Amino acid sequence: MNREEMSRLAHAEHPIKSPLDDESVRQLLARGAPRGDERLLDLGCGGGEWLLRALATHPRLFAEGVDTSEDALEQAHEAASRLGVQERLALHHQDAAQFRSAHSFDLVLSVGAAHAFGGLLPTLAAARTHLAPGGRVLIGEGFWEREPSQEAIEMLGDFTDLATTLDHVAADGWTPVHGHVSTRRELDDYEWSNWGSLASWALDHPDHPDSPQVLETAAVRRTEWLRVYRESWGFVSLVLRRTAG
Repeated sequence: MNREEMSRLAHAEHPIKSPLDDESVRQLLARGAPRGDERLLDLGCGGGEWLLRALATHPRLFAEGVDTSEDALEQAHEAASRLGVQERLALHHQDAAQFRSAHSFDLVLSVGAAHAFGGLLPTLAAARTHLAPGGRVLIGEGFWEREPSQEAIEMLGDFTDLATTLDHVAADGWTPVHGHVSTRRELDDYEWSNWGSLASWALDHPDHPDSPQVLETAAVRRTEWLRVYRESWGFVSLVLRRTAG
């Protein structure tokens, strides 16, 4: 089973692909798009869950999403049709780092997708090119809550602590106007949901040729979380405005 299909199964019960509960997502969108008539862009939208929730809540809002996964975009299109918001959503099958639009956007999102740009600051640089004057960026990024092991760094990446992460954001010309640090419950719920969903699929499909691989992957990923990074890794979501320029 390929990585994309594995991810779809893992997120079956947690369509927001970050450690955030529904209320945190709602609050972040409310802070990012306070008027309700904004134009939104999600760079690395996957199945479009952030955009779909914003569109369903605000009938005057328009949104665009960019992703390299044709299957994920098709899922987003089908979900938008079910919700009746498809006329206010444009989807682009493209590398988010290469995307260009004739529009500028009041809110640019990129939550948990910084790897597609090469890190936090390159992601902000990409977002800046799409931002309307006075617009906001909603970005989600990992950080180290405690000193990580070398194994954790090799597994997840070379993050910094929370204070240093915010220092880098400020030095790059951004001011946080809202933020949310994922709680222990959100972090744990996300991991339990991912690996539990994978394991459940494998147990429900014992005759499927990929079932042993999926079950093993769930066990390995659960062990890595519990033994390697659970005590050290955190996740912060920030709503940012340009400090100047």
